[in-house]
This record gives sequence, C-alpha cells and structure tokens, in this order.
Amino acid sequence: MTTPTFTELGLSATLVDALAGQGVTSPFPIQTATLPHSLAGRDVLGRGRTGSGKTYGFVLPVLARLAAAPARRRPGRPRALILAPTRELATQIEGSILPLARPLGLKVTTIFGGVSANPQISRLRDGVDIVVACPGRLADHMRSGAIGLDAVEITVLDEADHMADLGFLPEVRRIMAATPARGQRLLFSATLDAGVDVLVKRFMNNPATHSVDSAQSPVSTMAHHVLHLEESHRLPVLVDLTAAAGRTLVFTRTKHRAKQLTRKLVASGVPAVELHGNLGQAARTRNLAAFSSGAARTLVATDIAARGIHVDDVTLVIHADPPVEHKAYLHRSGRTARAGAAGTVVTLMTDEQVADVRDLTRKAGIKPTTTRLGPGHPLLSELAPGERSFTAPPSRPAADTRPKKVSAKGGAARSRAEDRSSGSGRGGAGSARGARRGAVAGRPGRSRAGQDHGGPSAGEGRRSAEPAGRREGAGKSGQARRGAAESRQRSSGGVKSGSGRDSSGGVPARTGGVAAFSAGARAGSRRSR
Repeated sequence: MTTPTFTELGLSATLVDALAGQGVTSPFPIQTATLPHSLAGRDVLGRGRTGSGKTYGFVLPVLARLAAAPARRRPGRPRALILAPTRELATQIEGSILPLARPLGLKVTTIFGGVSANPQISRLRDGVDIVVACPGRLADHMRSGAIGLDAVEITVLDEADHMADLGFLPEVRRIMAATPARGQRLLFSATLDAGVDVLVKRFMNNPATHSVDSAQSPVSTMAHHVLHLEESHRLPVLVDLTAAAGRTLVFTRTKHRAKQLTRKLVASGVPAVELHGNLGQAARTRNLAAFSSGAARTLVATDIAARGIHVDDVTLVIHADPPVEHKAYLHRSGRTARAGAAGTVVTLMTDEQVADVRDLTRKAGIKPTTTRLGPGHPLLSELAPGERSFTAPPSRPAADTRPKKVSAKGGAARSRAEDRSSGSGRGGAGSARGARRGAVAGRPGRSRAGQDHGGPSAGEGRRSAEPAGRREGAGKSGQARRGAAESRQRSSGGVKSGSGRDSSGGVPARTGGVAAFSAGARAGSRRSR
C-alpha cells in the first residue's frame, strides 16, 4: 500500500513546503491515520507509543485550521491551546511549531512555571494565536485574568496519560471546561488509562479513534539488554558505556541520585549534565542544550526526561536504576529508536533486583537478553561501540588549611578540636590573616574563620558605619577584642583605640594594626583554652 503524501492528506502547499524545509517529506502512520479526520474538524483520539510522530499529528491540523480562517489577534485570547505535562515537552512542541507557523503569519508562545510570569503576561497582552502550556501556570493566568479561553477554536491534550499520572486532571478538567464546547478537541496519549477515559467521555464529541504503535507494541529497531552485576561494578560499567561515542541518556529513580551520578561521571572524565526537578528552569534549559549540541554526550535524568524529550541520535538508554513500573520503562526506553532509527536499551540489575526487573520486563512485553558481567566484559563494547574517550576531570584546588565549614549536627566538637590543634581560639590564624589582608588593601580584615563558624556575615563585615576595630575583631570573644584594643594602644601612639586608623584619618596603620590584631587573637586564644 502506497503512503499518501501530505498534499494528498489535505495540507496546503505553504505547510507542505515548510515541512520539507524541516526535512519532513512523508507522514508517519499516526499522521496518516489521524490527519483526514482532524483536518475535517472532527474530534480525534490518537493513541501511539512515544516517538511515533504524534506531535506533527496535532500540530499540523492546528496550523491548518488557523491559517484557513485568519482572524485579528486579541489580547489574552488565543485561538488554539495545546496542553503538555512538562516544561521540556512544551518547549519542544513550540520548537516544532515555530518554523511552520512563521510562513503562515501565526504567533505562538509557551506558558509554564519555574520562570517569571511577567514576560508571559506581556506576550499574551500583545496577542498570540497559539498557546502551548502546562496546566499549573495556565490556571494561574486564568485566575488573574491574563488569559481567557473563550476564543479557543481547537484544543489539544498531549501525553494525556502522563498528565493523569502527575495529578493534573483536576486542573485539566477546569481548563477544558473553560474552552467553548463547540470547539474541536484532539487528545493524544500513549495509553488510555481510567483518568484519560474520563476526559474523553466528558469533553470529546464522537471522536475518531486511531491506535497506531501502542505503548505495548515492540520496536523492531530497539534492542533490550539486562546487565546482571555487583553493586560495586555499577559505576565502572556506566563509565565504560557512557565514554563511548554517541549520545547516552541515563535514568535514575531520584533527583539526588541523578545529581550524585552526574558528579561521579564527570569526575571519571565523562562529559555529563543532569536534568531533574531540583534544577531551576535556566539550568534545565542550559543542560538540555548542552546535551542536544553534543557538548555533553551524557544526560543523567529522572523520569522528567522520560516524556517529550526528543534529541536526535540518542543511541543508548541506560536504566541505572530500574523504574518502579513498566510504563516508565517503556517511556524511558522510547527516547531512543525514534522515528525508525535504531537504539539500544540497557538495564543495570543487582542480585536484589532480579525479581523486580523480571516482573517489570514481563509487564512491558519485553524479552531482554540478560548477561552477568563486570567491568571490561566484551559485551560492553558491543552495546556501546567505538573508542572510549575521556576529558580531564575538573582540577582540584590546592590543599586548604583553613577551618572547614561546620554542619549544624555534631560540627561544634570538630570545630573546637581543630581550634585546639591549630593553637588558636575562635579568631585564630584565619582572623589574623584576614586582618593582614585588610590592612594591605586599606580596609580592615574580616575573619574567614569567624565567618565559617558562625561569625558575622559578609554584609556585617562591610558596614562602613561600624568602627574598624569592631570589624577587625569580628569572630573573637569580647575579651579578645578588649585585648586587641589594649595592644593597639600600646603598639602605636598614632592609632586610636578601636579605630584602626591613624590620627589624621588615613589608611590603617599597617604594623600597629596587624600586631595589635595578632596580640588580641593570642589573648583570646589563651582565654579560650
């Protein structure tokens, strides 16, 4: 059977040319199945596994509908709404739309949390045709009156099952209820769970349903392997696999694990970045860009990257921590072998995880090849072919002899022991060094040791209205400060007690000031013993 062209499916020449400019010349099965109905104005329910081409399946009818009936933009009143569960997915959808929307004269913007709301409100006020949004921030703008959905002609729910998993359904229902009932609705999802079914029944009008490459469909170009290893071999095996050429996506179960593993890989010479919920939006965008550009070959992520993250040529997905459920396994694995490309999926498994991984792969409909191995096993070169390359790990700073920052729990005892072993009190040698630096620079020194161990903050040390003697004495006991003042008076007749300046108001007297400070520190040290 011959695959129809985009023109035969009903797209305009302008859209077809814009698609060709993006290297897209023929539709995928999900697009071939859904476009005739969505372009005709029907509600469509599309089900397909991740990577099956769903994005263009809804982007194209949205653009085609708005371009066919141009209308003047109204502030805060978009004509199309696309809901997505994560910021990264919303950004990628916008990236797919922009090069196709420009030739049609259509404007698009994104709305999601983690960034300032003001630029979003400004763009809405200027007027846009299409809004790609995450439910939480969109609901905030609706409550503030920055956006109204009464002019929405076509609404799309992407990754509807993931929105249900994340607990967005109450917000999604309120948002959908705010759109015109006569509007067109398109819902795309990898699975149709009970939560998604509720949305279908309430908001969709006799939808045309198409299921292509469901989440359970095997991907012929994806190879699955389980590596049975000892816990101590997990990192060396990961380093071996990620040091090969090509992009690798490593999944962990928690945000802490993602951060920790990224640091270990970088320390081992593997250029890696992290992606998880503890990162701010700027850091998430920067790290994803580094991975996409190849500046970092490895991305270590939580399940935040399991949906919607599309980076070309991800050749290897590694489950460093096997996921809890089979749906997560399928969505994680779907980051490779996309759009017909080949890919490899590796799950690392210890003895304690054998039963869980066996149950996981059975529910996912996967029959992986299981191999017991350790570092240096020949299979590692087959799974991640190519020469291993490493970058120099970040250089370590010179040995730091200053007192270390003490934690709130149990740190006080260590701090006192360090003070005793260095022969200094709370002010200590660090305080004297701070005073000397300050004297040379023409300003009183600040006690680094006092600052690290609960002394005055940097802001306090900079208060010009405070007498210099008090600033120099920061971090010392009251007795030490008095000792310093007395010593200053004895050592320099031209220095006022507690001022640190000569009688003419010039820079601190270098010899007298340092000597006085040191004497005061020693006095404080003797008293502290």
